[in-house]
Amino acid sequence: MDLNPTSGENYAHPQICFFHVIFKASALAFYILSALFFDSFVIIFVVTVLLSALDFWVVKNVSGRILVGLRWWNEINDEGESIWKFECLDQESLSRMNKKDSWLFWWTIYLTAALWLILGIFSLIRFQADYVLVVGVCLTLSVANIVGFTKCRKDAKKQIQAFASQTIASRFSSTLQSAFTVV
Repeated sequence: MDLNPTSGENYAHPQICFFHVIFKASALAFYILSALFFDSFVIIFVVTVLLSALDFWVVKNVSGRILVGLRWWNEINDEGESIWKFECLDQESLSRMNKKDSWLFWWTIYLTAALWLILGIFSLIRFQADYVLVVGVCLTLSVANIVGFTKCRKDAKKQIQAFASQTIASRFSSTLQSAFTVV
């Protein structure tokens, strides 16, 4: 993860970046500002969780794929075991990913989870157990994306290293064979 994206480089996918940020911001803004406009906890809960779920879906299925070239999902097999599945672009495509897009993706998913955690702490301090529930759901969705994409990135690095090792070994083997082959 690059902490300082190249300043001259533009976003490759500005619309995807916009929606990646706007869904996160809308869930947080609605939760924070909803107490000013609504007295109903049910409305606050439903709308906040719905916006957070939309954010989860957009990150998992759209922006993760386009901005960082990663996709993950989790399946439960017949024995009831959880199995993580990962997809990533090939090494050449990953190396061409836009640094600003990647920077925005990683920082916003971590920042969003941190903000939900802070809001949860405030709800605990104010003894608002019902709002802790809202924040807990939203934090869980944020952390699920963090865990999924972090595991996916690690898996992608392993795949790239394995491919590189395999390529080097096969080239070495073919070079060795050609050196000892009598023509």
